[in-house]
Amino acid sequence: MPPDTLGQHGPPVDAAPLGEEEAEDLLRGICFKTGPPRTVGVELEWLVHDREHPEALVPEDRLRAAADAVRATPLDAALTFEPGGQLELSSQPKGSLMECVDATAADLAAVRDTLGRSGLTLAGIGVDPWNPPRRLLREPRYDAMEAALDRSGSAGRAMMCTSASVQVCLDAGEEEPGPLGYGRRWQLGHLLGAVLVAAFANSPFRQGRRTGWQSTRQALWADLDPARTLAPQGRLDPRDAWAAHVLATPVMCVRNAEGPWDVPEALTFRDWIRGGGPRPPVRADLDYHLTTLFPPVRPRGHLELRMIDAQSGTDGWLVPLAVTTALFDDPEAAETVYRTVKPLAETAGLPPAPRNPLWTAAARDGLRDPELAAAAAACFTTALEALPRMGASGHVLGTVAAFHERYVARGRCPADDLPDPVQEPHGKGLVR
Repeated sequence: MPPDTLGQHGPPVDAAPLGEEEAEDLLRGICFKTGPPRTVGVELEWLVHDREHPEALVPEDRLRAAADAVRATPLDAALTFEPGGQLELSSQPKGSLMECVDATAADLAAVRDTLGRSGLTLAGIGVDPWNPPRRLLREPRYDAMEAALDRSGSAGRAMMCTSASVQVCLDAGEEEPGPLGYGRRWQLGHLLGAVLVAAFANSPFRQGRRTGWQSTRQALWADLDPARTLAPQGRLDPRDAWAAHVLATPVMCVRNAEGPWDVPEALTFRDWIRGGGPRPPVRADLDYHLTTLFPPVRPRGHLELRMIDAQSGTDGWLVPLAVTTALFDDPEAAETVYRTVKPLAETAGLPPAPRNPLWTAAARDGLRDPELAAAAAACFTTALEALPRMGASGHVLGTVAAFHERYVARGRCPADDLPDPVQEPHGKGLVR
């Protein structure tokens, strides 16, 4: 597979060095762009498996040929491939939930058809239940990422090469306070996020064994480099909190125009600005640094909610997209759900997500946790009431309602339906 274009080149050699005050101003200005919520997007990661034998490792040359065929397929979404060969579709920002659903569904149908001609299929599971990490992309970005994350253990390689997710992207919110204000939406993301982890947990297995987690994928994220995957600490204004967090987080790598990239240890971006790195950082380095931070809610002008496991089935992905969009963007639902999840802050305590008791319980227990089960039931009821106001189709409403009845109303999550990969001879029950 070709290199990820983000990582091919270093910063411009003639760019001016970045100052500390300038960096803080940039972070406050570019990461929370406010206005009435009006756009929605989704990023879907998928494992790519053999259709008849999903437990078998697909040969690299076969994956490369399939990737070339998919690239030749006209799509509305941006198409990329992750280090382990996972396929990712990133929708264009759309003006409504249904525009996003319709465009994404059309793209997925085209991708599935193309892969099907090669005997391959998209598997919506949070973590590959059979295979160990195998990195296919060999280029400076991923060489540096692997080296940096290896310092914290094996979770980094597993995340890079065997995980898949549904990431919902929503506007940051309005400047004014209230249910659609950016401060409220930021707080909502870190409380509702745990409910989303639990309701959509879909990765109880890894390398043929039950892990003890309903969302092994979320457990892997929590086990990664803690500085890089944590939400900002404290109760500052979101802009101030995020700016301080970004500058205090160690730099994953320093890009070079030629040769391998430097992988410094314990060099924060603020220290780099103050002269601690091999060269002065420039604006492009700050932009790149932001792409190497992986908190559960990542502000990128909009809010990127990154905590949801990939979902099985043809339409499984649209349930978290529809539910999350309804709970954030419908004013009545946003107010109701905020009151629903606000008491969860007491369970979360002071540690930031995802390393606090609330998020740990969500990943470990899913909706077996009574508090999260009650919150999820209330959230789904609220979303089902809001979706008609947002123009959701009968198909979307029916799909969300069926998920609610099958899982949430019964205190269950998709992980409860996945059969043991050792007891399933050819794994077809794990790929639906």
